[in-house]
Amino acid sequence: MQHVDIAIVGGGIVGLTLAAALKDSELNIAIIDKSPCYQVLADRPTARVSAINQANIKALQQFDVWPHLQQDRANSYTAMHVWDKDSFGDIHFSCDEMGSDTLGVIVENQALVNALAQAVEAQSNVQLVTAGIDRVLAGPNQTMLMLDNDDVLSCRLLVGADGANSFVRKQAGLPITFKDYEHTAIVANVKTDEPHNNVARQAFTPTGPLALLPMAEPNVCSIVWSQTPEQASSLMALDDDAFCHALTAASNSVLGTISLKTERAAFPLTMRYARQWAKDGVVLVGDAAHTIHPLAGQGANLGMQDALALAESLSSLSAAGKDIGLYKHLRSYERSRKTEATKMIAAMDGFKFLFDGNDPLKKLVRGIGLSATDKLTTIKNAFVSHAMGL
Repeated sequence: MQHVDIAIVGGGIVGLTLAAALKDSELNIAIIDKSPCYQVLADRPTARVSAINQANIKALQQFDVWPHLQQDRANSYTAMHVWDKDSFGDIHFSCDEMGSDTLGVIVENQALVNALAQAVEAQSNVQLVTAGIDRVLAGPNQTMLMLDNDDVLSCRLLVGADGANSFVRKQAGLPITFKDYEHTAIVANVKTDEPHNNVARQAFTPTGPLALLPMAEPNVCSIVWSQTPEQASSLMALDDDAFCHALTAASNSVLGTISLKTERAAFPLTMRYARQWAKDGVVLVGDAAHTIHPLAGQGANLGMQDALALAESLSSLSAAGKDIGLYKHLRSYERSRKTEATKMIAAMDGFKFLFDGNDPLKKLVRGIGLSATDKLTTIKNAFVSHAMGL
């Protein structure tokens, strides 16, 4: 049997960010995942991307992760354009207004995982374990993990970074609240007639928001088109030409005619929120603790901030010689991050309610709000600053 201080279940963006943030600590860490973290990238970029904000980019640079990122799978965006379809409301954000070179980076998820994995593999206090978990035996002072490769691993703190359907959360019996957003997200990469000019675009349509995220190629965007389940089913049933025609119309042809670069995929959107994020020997981060609507592109950023906050707390506890597994020592992390997650969930609910549907009063409020915000520098800069994570 092998013992580590921390066993992180889940070798995705959030779990690896936690390990990278603990590189200067004296804590021994195992990252456990059924699949190898590093995966050779496909010839063409996939549609699974994230918009990483400035705060998290700075953290990744600090942890020497950023130099490992394959540059043709990431693209900085310098401006944002948001508008309400069939209305007069729209708003423009620019990095110049914030005195910055960029607002954030659109990065292929696996490319970021690869960069994190390469950085973490170089850490002397981390080991990557490719295995599943058959059983979890929780004791008063340690947790034993029976792996499906017949190894046994014990740890003082088990971290659930294993996504929305977290095995760790279920094993720990941590309760969860969830709500169907009544939206299905359609994702794909598309080619546009007009170059995107590194502008992230979002159109609010009566049946849900459409995001056009600029990729490294000047005429390629990743789309996240959130629609009612009925509308999404209808769109997915269309042939490629008809789908692209509908997509071009939904985007007001801002980038000209659109064609598909990858196959379409669709998945239902659900809000999840763990009512308890920790107990003795166990703690949750990222999607294991919360999932939110992608309309603001903040899901990955919120999870990475969880990881950074937990790393700071664990490093302080370790340096002070305190037990990192006691719930009373994990409470400050739980309180602070639950507050941030609750704020984000409430904001997403508010945006979804306000921008849903074709109600004339709502459309008037949306139009006035967007147009007014575009002219009020202080309020607009506050929005941009929040989006950048500053």
